[in-house]
Amino acid sequence: MSDGIPQELAARLRNYQQQHLAHWWPDLDDTARQQLSRQIAEVDFELIERLMARDGGHSPDDADTPAAKAHRATQPEYLIRLDDQCGSEFEQATAAGNDAIDSGKVGAILVAGGQGTRLGFDQPKGMFPIGPISGNTLFQLLAEQVLARGRRSSVAIPYYIMTSDATHRDTVAFFEQHDYFGLGPENVRFFQQGTMPAVDAESGKLLLADKGRLSTSPDGHGGMLAALAKSAMLEDMRERGIEYLYYHQVDNPTAIVCDPTFIGYHILKQSEMSTKVVAKRSAEEKMGVAVSVDGKTQIIEYSDLPTEVAELTDADGGLLHWAGSTAIHVFDRDFLQRLADDATGLPFHLANKQVPYLSEDGQSVTPDSPNAFKFERFIFDSLPLASRAMVYEASREREFNPVKNSSGNDSPETAQKALISIFRKWIESAGGKVDEGVAVEISPLYALDADELSAKPAHQASFHEPVYLH
Repeated sequence: MSDGIPQELAARLRNYQQQHLAHWWPDLDDTARQQLSRQIAEVDFELIERLMARDGGHSPDDADTPAAKAHRATQPEYLIRLDDQCGSEFEQATAAGNDAIDSGKVGAILVAGGQGTRLGFDQPKGMFPIGPISGNTLFQLLAEQVLARGRRSSVAIPYYIMTSDATHRDTVAFFEQHDYFGLGPENVRFFQQGTMPAVDAESGKLLLADKGRLSTSPDGHGGMLAALAKSAMLEDMRERGIEYLYYHQVDNPTAIVCDPTFIGYHILKQSEMSTKVVAKRSAEEKMGVAVSVDGKTQIIEYSDLPTEVAELTDADGGLLHWAGSTAIHVFDRDFLQRLADDATGLPFHLANKQVPYLSEDGQSVTPDSPNAFKFERFIFDSLPLASRAMVYEASREREFNPVKNSSGNDSPETAQKALISIFRKWIESAGGKVDEGVAVEISPLYALDADELSAKPAHQASFHEPVYLH
């Protein structure tokens, strides 16, 4: 290799038979060369080789394959059903959660690395307007919950926001423009998840997105562990005295951020990692399911769940594997630290995808079938590593209404309908009335729940036209 390519870079590429990555070096300016050099330096080529050497996974009769595990799966062992959430234990859990928040021991982690591509929205998904009347964004609805819950407890709850290459700059700028939604810059900490290169499925060669840039994608929400450690966020949590982290994703506007009862059950049950689940709509619904396999709680992705297993029923005729994952968790900080310190980390999952790339003759190619492997880690793979992992059932209507699709299920329309329904119930339970078909919206800064609303002057009002209480 020549044309001014640094010797160290040339040797690194030659060692791993990836010389093609510098093919266009003579065409690049200094800025592009620096970017490409930096990307290549960050690639763990030995890890890529090990992942590719797995040859697509285990042999079909291996007991560790997801399908084999699915056939052995049973109900989670530490499961709190909706019907169980009452009485003295429920009250104890709520009190324990509120005490943890009051004591400044709770922080929140928001996963916000995705863009709104499926929504026809070319910005970070958190910037999508979802308030049914206010038009407030997902970021605002969630951040104001954190602010309101902190005010209720007279503490500042730190918000750790994980971004990606695609969303980091815009997300930080958006929070700055909106004065961090009242949380204060000292309590909003951004950290960026890592990336992994795309690898050609046939040749094992890394793909170029253009002449001076590798084709990369985020390393999955499981990359959070390495990102927390790299950014010193775990140290920040320790210095603040944070012991419990409420984890959620940006696309669910009805999540109860830092839910005291969920946190309290996590504490009472001495769980290191807890997960919220909701009842699946059907066996065919594309949701991961929480199960127990060989005595360990884990989540099996819907793509790894054989149809015959997904369709199994219990003695009452209901789905045996009904517990759909909401991607809402509570972690012990010490557990996150232990995982981050483990050199082996969480496993990578390989996905065969259609990945645009730059061809050998310099043409941009958009394949019409899967051509490359992407690698990502899943945070729910932490569950079987916990000494105890609790599974907690939530009301789907109240807590799980994600914004994933432009129309149909899990769309802005269904999420807004859910929000309106929730707020209507709050008003009616507090003694107010809402005319049929009238939209209502309540800011978290006005009321976090029906009980708080009942103490407000408007709680017994009658609403005949759309209203936003804030």
